Amino acid sequence: MKKHLLTAMGTALFLSACAGTGGSTASQSSGDLTQYEWELTKIDSQAITVPSMGAVPTLGFENQTMAHGHSGCNRYFGNAEMKDGQFRIEKMGMTMMACPEDAMKLEQVMSKTLSQWSKAEMKGNTLTLSNSQHTLTFKATQPM
Repeated sequence: MKKHLLTAMGTALFLSACAGTGGSTASQSSGDLTQYEWELTKIDSQAITVPSMGAVPTLGFENQTMAHGHSGCNRYFGNAEMKDGQFRIEKMGMTMMACPEDAMKLEQVMSKTLSQWSKAEMKGNTLTLSNSQHTLTFKATQPM
């Protein structure tokens, strides 16, 4: 009984730590961004290769304020924020599986870029997130 109570309390504490602070969210200016599931196709204009024993990297939205996806190795989630044409995932959490080196490198670039403010541009079925270090290019795969 005590074990279940401690687990419930730990889960509640974790979820409250992931709650937003009331700042700007993706719903204020995201347009159609949150209406699609996105697959990563390029990093810095170079086509990606799906990692060995990995999955296609994705970006999706639970609603207009929660982002989630697959980084090629692990699954991630966090608070989606959109402000002045810039996008980021704040308070990103991620599973912690070990993967082959190619998947881990892709995951590192993707998670770092998604957690920093990046200029967000949608053109047709393409989403581009760019900052001073990297540019991620996604294609829309299906409406949410």
